[in-house]
Amino acid sequence: MQAKRFRTVQGEIEASFTKIFKKRVPILGSGRTDSGVHALGQVAHFRISSPMPLEKLHKALNGTLPADIVITKIEEVDKDFHAQYSVKEKTYRYTILNREVRSSVNRNICLLFPYDLNVALMRSEAKCLVGKQDFKSFQNSDVNRKDESTVRTVKALTIKKTGDIITIDITANGFLYKMVRNIVGTLLAVGTGKLPKGSVKRILTQKDRTMAPETAKPQGLCLVSVKY
Repeated sequence: MQAKRFRTVQGEIEASFTKIFKKRVPILGSGRTDSGVHALGQVAHFRISSPMPLEKLHKALNGTLPADIVITKIEEVDKDFHAQYSVKEKTYRYTILNREVRSSVNRNICLLFPYDLNVALMRSEAKCLVGKQDFKSFQNSDVNRKDESTVRTVKALTIKKTGDIITIDITANGFLYKMVRNIVGTLLAVGTGKLPKGSVKRILTQKDRTMAPETAKPQGLCLVSVKY
């Protein structure tokens, strides 16, 4: 949990609920995101008894939220729905600006990476990550989830390059703490030649976080969608 002095999306939304209903309405998201990480498709649930129509509540929330947070949809769900435990899959996207000159507009939503990258080799190395396997090598230590299984199923991993923009999309049934950023950090090391061919599979089978390179910075990561 982040310290109270830091601004969070959850805190801002709960503050808006307090303004509307004059009481605290806790919300629970589909998962946490690190500071600096963005979300296009985050999902959260809350419980409240109120005669206010959902359409009116939707407008009220967006009317009280800061400009960088928007509620795109509100709907009533079954009482057993859980934003975190009902998830079937999530998709994250990591965006890399592969050039020497920074972007003034997109500086907070992409990683500036000024070094040459062998994208074809990155794609080839990433193939071994698809499927059900133990991703312990790509999990940072998490005191809150020490007993959690490190086995996950990556359903798809695609790497696209358009001009000087490289995007890495990963879809899985769940993600370990900083798993995507650690995978990206490893793929970048492969792409620059710091790691030789075959390194990703070797690191994966080691099941040891110390075998993988440093974690990629948070600014390039975005939660794209959550499916139930």
